[in-house]
Amino acid sequence: MSDRRASQNRQTAETKISLSLNLDGEGKSNINTGVPFFDHMLTLFSRHSAIDLEVKVDGDVEVDYHHTVEDTGIVLGECLKEALGDKAGIRRYGHAYIPMDETLSRTVIDLSNRPHLEFNAPANTPSAQNFPFTYVEEFCRAVTANLRANVHIELLYGRDGHHIAESIFKSLARALRVAIEKDPRQVGIPSTKEVL
Repeated sequence: MSDRRASQNRQTAETKISLSLNLDGEGKSNINTGVPFFDHMLTLFSRHSAIDLEVKVDGDVEVDYHHTVEDTGIVLGECLKEALGDKAGIRRYGHAYIPMDETLSRTVIDLSNRPHLEFNAPANTPSAQNFPFTYVEEFCRAVTANLRANVHIELLYGRDGHHIAESIFKSLARALRVAIEKDPRQVGIPSTKEVL
């Protein structure tokens, strides 16, 4: 399998993003999005996925954090897809249950090249301080659509907004870590269709 790295620069009227990653890294990161809580989430995403990640964002955070979060998810998804190449030799599927004190989240991933997100959480799920819970879903949707993966995320239970967001980001990271792993028993594309 070839070197699994990707990088991208993306600029719009709302955000300027520089992102690079290495799927076969050690979970090292250098994150600066201008949104401290989002930096925290991306740092732990890198650590628990074992993906080396560098992210620099200049966004219109004086408006709100929405564009920064969504656009970063778009670029992350595109880079993940590029780095995976034809997906030969990977496990393809991954899942993870992640507890965070009173919270438990589950993520299940299929790197199918068919984008679909199922995101299930109660309508009244609390937010972390200064980071609306809706941004967690928006980030996951942007990553899923641009990675072109089938992703099912469920908040099984939880009460603290910070714990909930962290549990979801970590479960996404751990499930992705399994799905992108090289499988020594997998020859070629992990699909009977011979293409993903």
